[in-house]
Amino acid sequence: MQTFSSTSVSIQRDTRAWQFQVWASFAVAVFLCATGLSWLPGEALDRAFMVMGYVFCLSTAFMLAKFIRDSQQAEGTAGRDVPMWRLVVWGSFFTAMGLTGWGLVRMEINDAYKAFLGVSWLFLISSAFTLAKTLRDRHEADLIDARLQGRRAARQEAAASAAAE
Repeated sequence: MQTFSSTSVSIQRDTRAWQFQVWASFAVAVFLCATGLSWLPGEALDRAFMVMGYVFCLSTAFMLAKFIRDSQQAEGTAGRDVPMWRLVVWGSFFTAMGLTGWGLVRMEINDAYKAFLGVSWLFLISSAFTLAKTLRDRHEADLIDARLQGRRAARQEAAASAAAE
């Protein structure tokens, strides 16, 4: 946390341990999903469907996380998203999750293998939400830090020009 003497603003940042845990969890989830999908028995078309489903779910999870965060920040301002965008975001997420889950349930593979793929898939989605939040928090902290640095530099320049006069 940084505190500036002439300002009462403090910047909350995630610890390095938390950032490592988030990235490690996401990497493990990706690894588990990739392993499960690469060893998936059956037709190549089944594997391709499941890979597309996992990628679709992952991208919509990041999109949904951004949408929710943006909507929260825009409350009470004119910068809100249109209702159709809300439908697209939520619809895409539920479509991706539903189709991928449907494909997983309907596949003719061992139940233990289905359970592995299902758990790794849910782990991937939950770690994607956590990663999205962590990245957004860091971005916002960097923006606040840059603004405070700019203000401090402007005050120093103003003080230097006032002293030179």
